[in-house]
Amino acid sequence: MNTPTPYGRDGHAPAAVEVHVATPVIPAARTVPLTVVQPGGIPTVTSVVLPDGRVVTGYAVEPAKPEPVAAKPLVSRTAVNIALGGIGFGAVCGGLVLLTTFIAALAALIHQLIILAAVIFGGWVAVQVFSASGHRSGNTFNIRKAVFKRNHFHG
Repeated sequence: MNTPTPYGRDGHAPAAVEVHVATPVIPAARTVPLTVVQPGGIPTVTSVVLPDGRVVTGYAVEPAKPEPVAAKPLVSRTAVNIALGGIGFGAVCGGLVLLTTFIAALAALIHQLIILAAVIFGGWVAVQVFSASGHRSGNTFNIRKAVFKRNHFHG
């Protein structure tokens, strides 16, 4: 009753079982062996006999040499840049002092010109007001005959 069927139902003929065996893929044989050649030519092969009698054979590898460290300057670049900035600022400060002196002198000159203009214009106004010459418009009142009684004006 539990016999294998091709469709999973009873009543049909059992299916044939096929077995597939994987065939290994053999890479093509290389005609030239792969060797690492260092720039100085082919290194020599050395053999070392261990204390237990085994022999280890291989290439001698020189230890890696560190790159030479560049000599540090006596003064760092940052310190040099700060010093040059200070020298430049010191050179500019003289000009800044002259600039502020010039601005103060210009402000004093403008202040004196304003006072001079006020004096001249005020004098001109005073001459126009108090001068006897010229036509005066308006009413003239003669108050010589006025009477003052008890600090009141009776005209």
